[in-house]
This record gives sequence, C-alpha cells and structure tokens, in this order.
Amino acid sequence: MADEEGASPRELLLEACRRNNTDLLESTLADLTSAASKSGKKPPEFVAEILNNARDGVGNGCLHIAATYGSYEVMDILLDQEGIEIDELDRMEKDTPLHKAVRYTNSMDKREWPHGHTIVEILLDAGCDPRIRNKAKLKPVELADPRNAELRGMLQKGEFAMQAGGDVVEEDDDGPTGSASDSE
Repeated sequence: MADEEGASPRELLLEACRRNNTDLLESTLADLTSAASKSGKKPPEFVAEILNNARDGVGNGCLHIAATYGSYEVMDILLDQEGIEIDELDRMEKDTPLHKAVRYTNSMDKREWPHGHTIVEILLDAGCDPRIRNKAKLKPVELADPRNAELRGMLQKGEFAMQAGGDVVEEDDDGPTGSASDSE
C-alpha cells in the first residue's frame, strides 16, 4: 500500500477520480486487493468497503467526484468493482452521482454535451436510479438544462425503465421460438 509518508489509499482513489487517472486507480485497487489477501480478508468486499467509504472533505464519494469531473474511464473501472454503491448521497446537497453527472453536463458548452451524455449514460446503464430526489427535492431530470432534449430524454427513459421494473420486455434476436408454453 502507500508509504507511511505518502498519500493514503483514500487520497489516491479520490485523486484518480478527479484526474481521470486510470493508472493510479488500477494500481491503488491492486494494492488494496493485495493488502486484503495478506490480511486474510476477502478482496472484493475489502475493496468495496474502501471505495464506498472514501469521501472528500465535503462528503463526495468516488463516483460523485468522477461524475463531477467527467472522468469517464475511471468511472467505468469503478462501476466494474463488485459491491460499489452507485446511488450514494453526498453530504452537502444529497446528490447521487447521477445528479453530479447532470450538473457536469449542464456546465459544459453545448458542443460538448455529448461527453456529458456519455457520463450520464454509463451511470444509467450501471443501474443508478434517476428517480432519487436530492435535498432540494429535485430528480436528475429536473436539474437538466431544458435545452438539452437528449439528456432529458435519456433520464426520462431511465425513469420509465426503473418504474416498469421487470415489466419491460426485451426483444430477442434469436428469432421466433414458437409457443411460450411447454404444455402443448
């Protein structure tokens, strides 16, 4: 792990999220995995605990910071970690990472919105709940710039998918399968 005089694993994780530094993130995750193994802990659970408890001074977790800075590659790695909390609330605004991603997109020039959409999309694909309201009682879609129809549509579609739960039927590419019943 980190030297006694160096940065802590928490500091390294948060810095990797701020800077979209995948090398730093991967080496820190490898160090955490190694430390867990050496101490007889289960690596996935140990890593998830560190990731879920790593906070900056104002209560932002790893995913909050990655979303705030548009750190797509880091976010992709984080979302692959078993047990990571994807709908955690920050301490100040009670925002989820999805709220932060919408704020990030809103802060961009209109020409750059597609990058912000990518950040929102990866969070929705990971299962972030777009129905969660923050301290101001706003859902992510209610934070979205009204001119950004694509972002608003993406969030509305995510809300609908969550609302429908298991009721949404996915189309198969396997072709017709005949009767849905085996009791013929």
